[in-house]
Amino acid sequence: MVHVEQLSTRRPAVSVEELLKGFVPSPRFGEVSFASYRPDPSQPSQAEAVRVLEGFGSQVAAKPAGGLRRLFGGKSRKAESRAGIYLDGGFGVGKTHLLSSLWHQVDGPKAIGTFVEYTNLVGALSFRKTVEALSSYKLVCIDEFELDDPGDTVLMSRLMRELADAGVKLTATSNTLPGSLGDGRFAAVDFQREIQVLADQFEILHIDGEDFRHRGLPTPPEPLPNSDLDTTMRREFAGKTVAVDDFGTLVEHLAGVHPSRYRQLIDGIDAVVWRNVHTITEQSVALRFVVLADRLYDKDVPILGSGAPLDTLFTPEMMAGGYQKKYFRAVSRLTALAREAQEAPAAGDAGTAGAADSESGAVPQPARQGA
Repeated sequence: MVHVEQLSTRRPAVSVEELLKGFVPSPRFGEVSFASYRPDPSQPSQAEAVRVLEGFGSQVAAKPAGGLRRLFGGKSRKAESRAGIYLDGGFGVGKTHLLSSLWHQVDGPKAIGTFVEYTNLVGALSFRKTVEALSSYKLVCIDEFELDDPGDTVLMSRLMRELADAGVKLTATSNTLPGSLGDGRFAAVDFQREIQVLADQFEILHIDGEDFRHRGLPTPPEPLPNSDLDTTMRREFAGKTVAVDDFGTLVEHLAGVHPSRYRQLIDGIDAVVWRNVHTITEQSVALRFVVLADRLYDKDVPILGSGAPLDTLFTPEMMAGGYQKKYFRAVSRLTALAREAQEAPAAGDAGTAGAADSESGAVPQPARQGA
């Protein structure tokens, strides 16, 4: 028996408190720690990143006052005066694992979320209310800091500057495509330039290592015929709550739900089924869908679909354009979720091994319980 719902009929109302409660690690990183990160012995920068971040976490716990006012006090700043740390490296070296480990180490109030989630928070609350809400926090972690949208980057630079001035400690990770920026050092330069006055107050940690995530666009499972969707859904998702939507209807519905509420939109959903998937041709629509893809991936929600393959979800122009990092990530994540739906582990298997495992540490991970 499958309980069927529709995302396209949901309009979640979310309070400020509920929005802020969502800034916690995704279930994939809900119990990670520095001890569970396995550095590659051939890449000393990985063990060094653990050492530095653990020390930074201890400093954050003490929360020394000052922010930017102390940081501008002189040329020889002490290590504990840092506004934050920037983790620079390619996909699959465990940056999100390390960032989540830091979050777990520090007692609250604290927040962790992606760059997009913070910009969406500003859009939902206003800039000033976001600053007021986060200024009392000890730590704010920003995953996948994006440099492809000048407006959003300036917005985040200003937000980080005001939070640092209030004494909030900050940590960010880079968002670069495999091979697109070499070992990531160009990303660090871009980050330092774009965050302007804050740049000099961040310690840059370069994390080297082989990328264990997909190289190039992954090949998704073949879409199912519409006639097979119901049978497959009832077999794979028995006893679960499944959101079944026409893809076009769902895409239109997303325009009326603020992206900051997409986490609540899929609350209680164990799997999704999309009928008649097609290529998205409008940039604004595609960017909204990327946010939904991220939230589905955060909660490890399997996907069954009919229609177009997921690697054709965005146009070739989008995949080669200024937002290609977002689209590449979305296709990779949606493909991993589609594989989970169609290649479910046999009873008694420990869990699902796939693209997500490479994010948990630098060394390839075995299948994990609850992955």
